[in-house]
Amino acid sequence: MKISRFATTCLLLLTVFILSSCEAIASIFKAGMGFGIFIVIAVVGIIAFIIIKISKNKNS
Repeated sequence: MKISRFATTCLLLLTVFILSSCEAIASIFKAGMGFGIFIVIAVVGIIAFIIIKISKNKNS
């Protein structure tokens, strides 16, 4: 079966757009993962700070 030049061009452009959108989504997820790790560390730090403050008040 013979594929027309237009169909080949459309298929090539579609492939390029799909691959570039996958890369964009991958970079968004990488940034989201970094932000998520930062939030988890911040929350654990705040909880540790609160626990230390409460334990100091009980000892005084």
